[in-house]
Amino acid sequence: MVDTVLILNAGSSSVKFQLFACTEGLPRLATGSVTNIGTGPVLKAEQDGTDSKIKVNLPPDETQKRAVRRILDWVESLNANWNIVGVAHRFVHGGPDFFKPTLLTSHVFHRLKELIPLALLHQPHHLAAVGVITRTLPLVPQVACFDTAFHAHHEEKFMNYAVPQELTDKGVRRYGFHGLSYGWINQVLKKEYPDLAKGRVVVAHLGNGSSLCAIKNGLGIDTTMGMTVLDGLPMGTRTGSIDPGVVFYIIRELGMAPDEVEEIFYKKSGLKGLSGISNDVKKLLESDSPRAKYALDYFATYIAKNVASMAVSMGGIDGLVFTGGIGENAEPIRKAVLDYLAFMNIPRVLVIPTNEERYMAEQALDCLIATGKYGYGARKVG
Repeated sequence: MVDTVLILNAGSSSVKFQLFACTEGLPRLATGSVTNIGTGPVLKAEQDGTDSKIKVNLPPDETQKRAVRRILDWVESLNANWNIVGVAHRFVHGGPDFFKPTLLTSHVFHRLKELIPLALLHQPHHLAAVGVITRTLPLVPQVACFDTAFHAHHEEKFMNYAVPQELTDKGVRRYGFHGLSYGWINQVLKKEYPDLAKGRVVVAHLGNGSSLCAIKNGLGIDTTMGMTVLDGLPMGTRTGSIDPGVVFYIIRELGMAPDEVEEIFYKKSGLKGLSGISNDVKKLLESDSPRAKYALDYFATYIAKNVASMAVSMGGIDGLVFTGGIGENAEPIRKAVLDYLAFMNIPRVLVIPTNEERYMAEQALDCLIATGKYGYGARKVG
């Protein structure tokens, strides 16, 4: 019998999972996802080290809830000798109160539900996944791991907006995101590049959602995202930082409703809006369209501008790390960014794959042990 931790990441159009054994090194046992929810949903999953794989087209009305249920059914169908002793969920937003992996109780669940307005595209689906596990595996403890946690200890000047204190007191402040990725990269730096980890590093997490993080002597100092995941760098379909006056103008002068503006800023802007083609960097790199080239140059320019900004927050820069889907795989983007930063003479540039799921598994197991929940209500699968 092998104790395992199940990692779930329920997003706006997908549910991803990985299953880890609670043994030395936390070896991965299985991985997969349900993607394209809302368009053409597909279940893909495989058991590591075996030929057990599945790829199934799902009904068009697939939901995140049903996707979680399908994942559990597939894991059970393997008839493996696995005991699920805990389930960890990625939560984009932990608000001001949650800054470490937290055991999910009814009180915590309701507090996280109150944060839905700060993460409209993600938080409801995270909560829905928790609900499915609660109903299906009622005795198995669940842990919330937060993307905001890595940034929770920033100095006030890197956390606050220049607004009246009463707004700050009501939660209008910068939280930062992609913290699970930054936590993993920071851990890798400490193990494999200890000298650099003691210095000033900018980590560029570049994907459909993108941000930068300034890490000094192993501690997060500053980041580009703010109160929501809309801030900072231009992204796949999101605007990134934009003059707030633009919002007022669109609503007042162009007659759009707030919901319409939100839809445009979150889903129709960024690389997709700039190119008029796609938010897929691979497609844009292969395109001969001048608009595609413009969108990619715009992206690289603003990454470079913000790297310089992060360096200011730390008083210099000793290294730049690229990670995330684009950061790890799109060499032309990395080159363009570095060309813009050539004047800075950055001493060290690295590409380090992120591994948020393994980082979550480590956090969840530590949390279960610390709270005395390891093994409590474990459920055999198969």
